[in-house]
Amino acid sequence: MELLERRYDQASTVFCTQYAQKDWHQRLGSGVHADAIMDRIVNNTIWVETGGHNMREHTAGQITA
Repeated sequence: MELLERRYDQASTVFCTQYAQKDWHQRLGSGVHADAIMDRIVNNTIWVETGGHNMREHTAGQITA
């Protein structure tokens, strides 16, 4: 939270995750802290979706085949 507060409106921050955006709040604990973090992440954001392809599943399928 401290890092987000220091960087807010001052510098860029990159978040990479395998979880869907709609699940972030719940994964952060769904409380007041999750609200504060989400407020700072969601506002002034550029989302880059890379698709639903899971390389771990794809690679695992090739190895076991």
